[in-house]
Parts: sequence; C-alpha cells; structure tokens
Amino acid sequence: MKSNMSQVDRTVRVLLAGGLAALVFTDYITGGWAILALVLAGIFLATSIVKFCPLYLPFKISTKTKR
Repeated sequence: MKSNMSQVDRTVRVLLAGGLAALVFTDYITGGWAILALVLAGIFLATSIVKFCPLYLPFKISTKTKR
C-alpha cells in the first residue's frame, strides 16, 4: 500500500472521528445511527493511521503532495 493521504487529510479525519464519537457518547445520536457513526469513526481512524484510503484508489486521487 502506497500512502495517498496528506497530513491535513489525516488530521481532518481524526477530528471527524472524535466528533462522531462525542455525539454518540453524549447520546446526541442513538440507535442504529449511533452504530453507523461509530463504524464510520473507526474507518476514519484506521485510514488515518495507515495513511491510505482505499476509496481514493479507483479514482486515482492522492492528497499527498509530491516532493
């Protein structure tokens, strides 16, 4: 896997994951939507950690700057 995410992209994903988790744990989102939000937050965190987004691959998108 070749890295295709910039630091800004990774930071935004971590912040979104934290926001979704906060909404779930404060009971602002409940039920099935809460489960979906936590799954999405987990995906955001996982892709940020590995620096690779599989959805970028078929569209040949890379937010990483070339040096």
